[in-house]
Amino acid sequence: MGKRTELDECVRRVQRGDVEAFEVIVRDHQAEIRGWIVSRCPPLGDADEVAQRTFVEAFRRIGDYDPGTNLRAWLFTIARYQLMAECTRVERLADYHSRYVPYALSRELERRVTDATVDEPERLTFLQECLTGVESKARSLLDWRYRDELPLAEIAARTERSVGAIKKHLFALRQKLHDCIQRKLAEEAAS
Repeated sequence: MGKRTELDECVRRVQRGDVEAFEVIVRDHQAEIRGWIVSRCPPLGDADEVAQRTFVEAFRRIGDYDPGTNLRAWLFTIARYQLMAECTRVERLADYHSRYVPYALSRELERRVTDATVDEPERLTFLQECLTGVESKARSLLDWRYRDELPLAEIAARTERSVGAIKKHLFALRQKLHDCIQRKLAEEAAS
């Protein structure tokens, strides 16, 4: 019995209600279909989710498949439509974020300006105190980014690290400084 005949028999078994026979179909095509999806999936797309949805949809529509025709082509057609749906989803998400982020940023800046309180001079004093506790390499990173306003890519090149690593490090440093300032404000309020 050839591979194609074996797969056609699995399809017939699934069509008759043998759910477990579908596992053979998935196992036989999973790597190839997932690889095809990964190679075409847009940034921020979820290739694994598309592959999963492809096989779920194939199972759901197995009654439409005519054994003896090209099962591989049928599965790839389903994968293509699932990938198109994922591209549409990513496009909508990007469009939403491109409209929402400027709005949210504007609202946050307005809030910060209107919520500016009398403790701003204290915050700046505490920030200077907290900065003295930052090690010299981390301090250089902060200076390059916020005093010298260097792009992340240039900082990454100077430190021989990835842009992602620089972003994570800066986030951790900002969080550490924020926590230090909050602690000092709380101590000041308690005394």
